[in-house]
Amino acid sequence: MRIAWPRTLFSRLMLIWLIGITLVLGTSLALFRGERDRYDRDLLFEGIASEITAAVDVLDRLSPPEREQWVEALGRRRIRLSLRPPPVEARALPNHTALVEALGRALPDRRIAVFVHGHSREPDGPRMRLIVALTLSDGAPLTVRLPVPPPASGAPVTPERVLAALVALIVGITLLAWIAVRLATRPLSKLAAAARAIGEDPNRPALDTRGPSEVALAARAFNQMQERIRDHVGERTRILAAISHDLQTPITRLRLRAELVDDDALRGRIQSDLDAMQALVREGLDYARSLDASEPPKQIDIDNLLAALGEDARDMGWDVSVDGSAGTPCMCQPTALRRALWNLIENGVKFGMRVEVGVLRTGQALTISIRDHGPGLPEEERTRVFEPFYRTEQSRSRETGGTGLGLTIARNLLHRQGGDVQLRNAADGGLIAEVSLPVAAKNTI
Repeated sequence: MRIAWPRTLFSRLMLIWLIGITLVLGTSLALFRGERDRYDRDLLFEGIASEITAAVDVLDRLSPPEREQWVEALGRRRIRLSLRPPPVEARALPNHTALVEALGRALPDRRIAVFVHGHSREPDGPRMRLIVALTLSDGAPLTVRLPVPPPASGAPVTPERVLAALVALIVGITLLAWIAVRLATRPLSKLAAAARAIGEDPNRPALDTRGPSEVALAARAFNQMQERIRDHVGERTRILAAISHDLQTPITRLRLRAELVDDDALRGRIQSDLDAMQALVREGLDYARSLDASEPPKQIDIDNLLAALGEDARDMGWDVSVDGSAGTPCMCQPTALRRALWNLIENGVKFGMRVEVGVLRTGQALTISIRDHGPGLPEEERTRVFEPFYRTEQSRSRETGGTGLGLTIARNLLHRQGGDVQLRNAADGGLIAEVSLPVAAKNTI
C-alpha cells in the first residue's frame, strides 16, 4: 500500500517537523517517567528500611515470649512482621538491588535475603509480594512482608540507558532533519543543474513534473521556458541558414559579372571581396548546421580518426603530428566530431604554425589535446573566443583571422557529443585546446 504524501512542500516539511517533535517529547516523557519511578521506589525502600530497622531494634530487646505479643503491633503501619522463616514456595530474588542496598545501609551487620511470594487472597486474583528474611540478634528468624510488588520485568533506567536513548534520539532527529533538507533542496539542485545544462543543449529532456505542488509548478515553468528558448534558437538558426543559403546566388552572379570587368586590378579586388563574402556565407551555413542534431551517433575509433586528420593536414603542407592512443572506441557523431577537431587543428596551424595532437584516456573520458606554438591567449579572451564572430586583435584580417566562427562551431559540435573544449596556455609557450569526450554512449541529442 502506497503512503499518500501531502501535495505541498510546506505540508511535507510540517509533517516531518511534527514527527520529530513527537519523537523528542515521547522519548523525554519515557525517560522522565522511568527516572521518576526509580526515584519514588528508592525513596519508598529507604522508608521501609528505616521502619524495619526500628522494629528489629525493639525485637532485639524483647524476650521470645514478648516478641510474640509485640510482633503484630510493630508491623501495623506499612509492613507485616512474622517470627517464622519465609514460605517454602517463595522464590529468591537476588536482583532487587535497590531494596537490598537500602537494608544493607540500615542493618550492615545482618544477613539479608529478598524473596518473592504469590498468594490469591486478593479479590482481583493472584498478587505478588516481596518478603525480606533476616535474623535477630539471638539468631531467631524474622520475615517482613512488604506492601510493594516485585520489580518490573523491564530493565531499570540506568545512566547507560539514558545515554543510549539520547544518542538514538539525536540520530533520529538528525535523520529527519536530513530528510527535510533533502526534500527541500533536491528539487532546487535539479533545477540549477537543468539551468546550467540548458545553455549547452536546449534540446535536453524536460524536467520531471512529479513531486510537491511547488516543485511541479516550478518544473512546468522551467519546461515552458526551455521550449521557448528551443523555439527561439531554432528560428534563429533557420533564419541564419536561409540568409546564408540565399546569399550564394547573388554572390555567384556578382562573380560572373566581375569577369566582364576589363581592369585586372579592379577585377582582382572584386574577386577578393567575393571570396571573403563566400567564406562568410559558408561559415554561416556551417554554424547553423552545428546547431542541428540530426546526425545519428555511431561507434568510431578515435585513434584512426586522429591519424586520418593528421594525414590530411600533412597533405595540405601543415606541420601536424599525432601522438598517444585512446585504445577504445567512442560513441559520437562522426562528421560533427571530425569537423570540430579539424577546426581546432586549423586554428592551431593558423596562429602557431606547428601543431601537436595527443590523446589520453582517463577513467570514462577521453582527453584530446591540440597544442600550437603561437603566442597564446590572455586569460580574459580564452572564453570570449568561443563567442560567434569574435576575433582577437591578432586576427582582424580575413586572410588570417577568418570569420570568428571556427571555435564556436567546434564547441557546438563537441557539445552534441556530450563533450567540451577548454583553452589554456602552455607553460613553455603556445595554446592548448583540451577536448573531453565520454567513452560510453552518452549523447545529449
